[in-house]
Parts: sequence; structure tokens; C-alpha cells
Amino acid sequence: MDELELTFLVKAVPAGVKNAPAKEIVDMYLPISAAHPTLRIRRAGERYEITKKQPLRADDASHQRETTVLLTAEEYAAFEHLHAKRIVKTRYYYVHEGTTYEFGVFKGALAGLILVDIEFERAEEKQNFVAPDFCLADVTQEDFIAGGMLAGKTYADIAKDLARFGYKKFAPDA
Repeated sequence: MDELELTFLVKAVPAGVKNAPAKEIVDMYLPISAAHPTLRIRRAGERYEITKKQPLRADDASHQRETTVLLTAEEYAAFEHLHAKRIVKTRYYYVHEGTTYEFGVFKGALAGLILVDIEFERAEEKQNFVAPDFCLADVTQEDFIAGGMLAGKTYADIAKDLARFGYKKFAPDA
């Protein structure tokens, strides 16, 4: 399945985000030897899956081929102890003016980072999208912010890249 998505750094968290539906997500990226692993094993609430994402064009990270295989809890448990690069976050599904914004509030070593993803059905929707005020900067094309690149890093590891956009670290309970 093809995925059309934009990713933004968050400038401010709207008041209603913490009351929006949410899922705890644990992502494991393999292989750990890869500079940018693209194979992800995910637990999102009670959903388990393996996903491989590949950009359709080298110069556009917003349009990717995504292949996902659903797993049972037992199958996921078999992978859970693998040596992998990990990310833990809470994803909030916040609706603003008819559009769903997926706020990723990172935990652990990446606490203080909040991203927002917007998925689109058609290329025209993505091209005509105007970011709301709570978005700071479009970082879709920034390698350092891709899941496989973030995995295994700390906030300090990416602080210099975030500073280029004027990003301000959020308190852990944001």
C-alpha cells in the first residue's frame, strides 16, 4: 500500500490533544547494523505488525510503499526480545477542522520530542495542505527524523538538528 504523509515538528500542543484517543506504541527497528533500518516491528495498543517502508523516489520521503503483515500477540512476543533499535511513544489522534493529526509524544531517551503526522488519501490533498498554527516546521524530508533514524538515539543526539528549526524541547509531561 502506498502512504502519503507529512511530518511536522510541533510548536504548541493544542489543549484537546491529551483527551484525544491514544495508543502506546513500541517500535523495534532492524537490523541494528543499518544506518537507517526500514524494517519495523510494532506494538500499537493491542495491534501487532511488521512493516517495511520504502520511498518510491529517493528525493521524496512523503510518498512511500508500505508493506505490513499483521501478527498475533504470540508472534510479536517471539520478536520482543530481539536486539533492536527502539522507540517508545504515545500517539494521540487529534481531529482539528475535520483533519486527523497524529501527535507522537516520545518517551524515554527521546522525551521532549513531539511530532505530528498527517496522512492523505490523494496527492492533491497533500499538495494543498496548509499547516495549522501548532505546527512549527515540515520535517518530512529530513533524514534525522525518520523512525529508523531516531531509533536508538537520545534527544541530545538530535538537539542540534532540531535547533535548526527553532524547536523548543517539551517538558516530559507535555
